[in-house]
Amino acid sequence: MREYRVYALAYGHRAGIRGRHFLGCGEHEWNQPHPTAYYVWLAVSGSHTVLVDAGIRPERAGALDGYEPPHRVLADFGVAPGAIDQVVLTHLHYDHAGTVADFPRARYVVQRSEYAYWTGPWARRITREQWLLDEQALAFLGDAGERLRLVDGDVELLPGLSVHLVGGHTAGMQIVRVATAAGPVVLASDATHFAENLEADRPAPLVHTMTGMYGAFDRIKELAGARRLFVPGHDPVVLERFPAEIDGRVVRIA
Repeated sequence: MREYRVYALAYGHRAGIRGRHFLGCGEHEWNQPHPTAYYVWLAVSGSHTVLVDAGIRPERAGALDGYEPPHRVLADFGVAPGAIDQVVLTHLHYDHAGTVADFPRARYVVQRSEYAYWTGPWARRITREQWLLDEQALAFLGDAGERLRLVDGDVELLPGLSVHLVGGHTAGMQIVRVATAAGPVVLASDATHFAENLEADRPAPLVHTMTGMYGAFDRIKELAGARRLFVPGHDPVVLERFPAEIDGRVVRIA
């Protein structure tokens, strides 16, 4: 099995409150500060350079502090946009798919159920979904032709790198399992926004199906194995927990 080096790259931050990140907050807890970080993730082997998620495009990043477009963070780390051969999109929210057009050689991997939901009739009728979608990114993917790969369920994309359909947060939410020298790493993205969501068995409020959210927690644990090495989607603690490659921007997960 091929092994990868895995990195988290932070492209922005935002002040937040617990009531927007955890279901069931009482009045005493709702307004407690709870910062948010925004990431893309990179998996590099001797043969492939895979980006997991594409982040927010500049036009929609006004609320973020310290924002840098993901391709610039990658460039600072020594990875040119043209070096990315695959972009795995865990889901199609604006903060995970916004800059898909910045990677000229990449193929894009999306769950078929995720793509069908956002291009179908239901998302168009839900006000919240209209806010969460990046129409420009979706249009780009629609014109991507053979560069767009729609997958169904659990698929090994490359030796040592696989995607796994979990749902919950969105209709076709997928997580990514990567083989590393330290064992498997699960890039959970918004299947668990913060480590505490999973560890306290407490989903975030932004939910497509509640049963899917709990099922996603279980699947993350299963795929992460005994070491439980999983990376949540928006947790600033990731930048403190792992060794820095670029201070405040890039850490090596394994």
